[in-house]
Amino acid sequence: MKRLFVALWWVVQAGPAFAQEAPAAPPESSAKVAPAPDAKDSSGFPPEVQRALDALVRADLKQGPTAGLSVGVMRGGQRWMHGYGYRDLARKLPATVRTTYRMASITKSFTAVAVMQLAQAGKLDLDADIHTLVPEYPVKQWPVTVRQLLGHLGGVPTYDSPRAGNNTKPVTTKEAIGLFADRPLVSEPGTRYLYTTWGFNLLGAAVETASGQSYREYLRDHVFGPANMSHADVDDMRTRDAEQAVGYRISGATLKPSRFLDVTSRFGGGGTRATVEDLLGFARAVLDHQLVTRETMGRMQASMVTRDGHITDYGMGFATYPLRGHYIVAHAGGQPETTTLLVILPAEDTAIALATNVEDEAKRLRRLSIRLMEAVLDEGAPARGGHFTDPVDAVVYEGLGRLASYGLAYHDWATRGPGTLPAETDLAGAFTKVSALFDRAAIARDGRGAMERIRGAHEPRGESLFIRVGAHMAATVEKALGAERLRSYRTQGAAGFFADYLAACESLKCPEAERFSPAVRGDVARFVAGWKRAEVPALKRTRLEAAKDPEKLWPALKEAAVRAPAVRPDYTDELLTLADRAKRKPADRMRWLERATELHPESMDAHLAQAVGLMEADREAEGIPHVREAFETPEGSLVLSPAGFLRRLLDTRSPKVARGLLRAAVTLHPDAPELWDALAKRERALGDAGAAKNALAQAKRARQVRAAQEARAPKAPAVVAPAVNAPAQDKAGSTSPSVPVDPESAPEP
Repeated sequence: MKRLFVALWWVVQAGPAFAQEAPAAPPESSAKVAPAPDAKDSSGFPPEVQRALDALVRADLKQGPTAGLSVGVMRGGQRWMHGYGYRDLARKLPATVRTTYRMASITKSFTAVAVMQLAQAGKLDLDADIHTLVPEYPVKQWPVTVRQLLGHLGGVPTYDSPRAGNNTKPVTTKEAIGLFADRPLVSEPGTRYLYTTWGFNLLGAAVETASGQSYREYLRDHVFGPANMSHADVDDMRTRDAEQAVGYRISGATLKPSRFLDVTSRFGGGGTRATVEDLLGFARAVLDHQLVTRETMGRMQASMVTRDGHITDYGMGFATYPLRGHYIVAHAGGQPETTTLLVILPAEDTAIALATNVEDEAKRLRRLSIRLMEAVLDEGAPARGGHFTDPVDAVVYEGLGRLASYGLAYHDWATRGPGTLPAETDLAGAFTKVSALFDRAAIARDGRGAMERIRGAHEPRGESLFIRVGAHMAATVEKALGAERLRSYRTQGAAGFFADYLAACESLKCPEAERFSPAVRGDVARFVAGWKRAEVPALKRTRLEAAKDPEKLWPALKEAAVRAPAVRPDYTDELLTLADRAKRKPADRMRWLERATELHPESMDAHLAQAVGLMEADREAEGIPHVREAFETPEGSLVLSPAGFLRRLLDTRSPKVARGLLRAAVTLHPDAPELWDALAKRERALGDAGAAKNALAQAKRARQVRAAQEARAPKAPAVVAPAVNAPAQDKAGSTSPSVPVDPESAPEP
């Protein structure tokens, strides 16, 4: 399949933005340039909801810098779409609903649908070795199946250097495969999740083989056409129209034109373009099972599992996980010229589509999608976690929260969406095991181990306990109190869900074995009472940053903390949002950061944010202790692993902040060579050759220590788990408070 273009033509069409640096739009300009007619309302939400959605977007864009943003929200037959800012800063062309953006890795969802259509038609075997469908991909040390590639479990590598992803010339399908065909697999298929665009290029090539059509032709005939995606196409330069957004990257406080990238080399994993209206059309087709059957879509939306029973939070072409009791099906995308996000909530017939022509804006789109979700599904009421001074309480509540989120999400997904629940064999035994996970004495003896067990209790290796028990609890509450009651726990906190379940058990005469242990019931009652004492009336139905004058509410927050020092709602996220909004006022920013750690001294996120703020202000020595404080929290001891630190660097634009975080990280993990190597690169980039040399020496020492430890360690026996396609495995997710970032947004997905 040939994809032709003329590079000079594209540069000319892009206009003068490529000849000069583009200034960032003024903070308020994004909210003013979108003309009223662009607010499409074919079957709109009530006016008050539309105003709330518009206000949320405008408030977020004020944080700048920003160029263009297009937003689409859909629930049932209601739609709201709007464009903000500029699709072309140099020519002052506004971004609209019609603006087309590079979809980047959302393309993977389109490719996965195409593969599953062909599988349904009997033209493609999901368990076939990909070599049989793509002969130009050589036989590897292990067979790689189509099914494994759909879930990033095939062991196919991802970009191993910036150069590997920076293609500037158009290529054919065969040439795109040739860019990585000789690279060996990095792990045995089925044993490790590794996000890879190259793996989806193989799937795109398989679509061509199985269908007899080019990838572009197949998508247009079988995905874009049936889904009414009238402006979607592959991002071959010849397919672009006058509405295509010009891309930008953030450099300090300004926006500069994106570097040139031809995406034909990643056609199946990141090579399409579309509008937000197209994305909502795709979401509607997914929700209505117009592209594949309900059963097939249920399999695509179920998280896949590694051979040793670990959930991946990724199904077949979609990220999939619970979020605050919602079952989320999503994909993010990021590459030069664009950041995109599509969130589908199948149990609630809802979708949110976001696209911007500014790179590396995953964090903003993630945050905005959650705010829009709250506005549409929860009447704007914020979902808050809990704050606890007792580390045992914190671990217990983490367990309650995860069980509630998994239970509510999976119950909804199985009763109102296309999902299914794990087969139930011993419900009473499952309740007993959950009570044991919440045993306070065991948690006090080994808090880290207890947290690890709780964080794995939804997985097949943990007998899917939280899914089985939580879904049964949700069904019981619905039976006793009605389906609408299930909506309230997303804002009330997990303890309220448990309290209602126990009350429902009283009225329905549940077996004693299904009522948890007396200790768990006592903790639930104590948490509910503390939560009620600490509530701030003015913030029950609104977020702190949305309040007219947040400063006036600070005394009330401190008073609430005094009323309920041990158990209370957590306002960390809202305080940090206020800090982010004060970026241009360093004193105000630091004040809100300090308030976050003052109000929630046990919060990992609060301490990390203050550390970053201090490092930005060239006060690294003051910031490093906050990183250590974050690590000492129950969550931090798990999340801030060496790999966790490296993942956080993807969201860190400032070189000096990245260096500061790494300097703190190596004090916590001195035997992690990957951290020392990363630190050496940062020191060298910032001009400190001596520090870089020392870091490399420490990396060498750490590798020697690790090699010696591995040589002494006994060989672990192989773990045998059910096959990846077993129904009981396709159930899981994450209670992560955010939609996931595309792992390849830098340099490209």
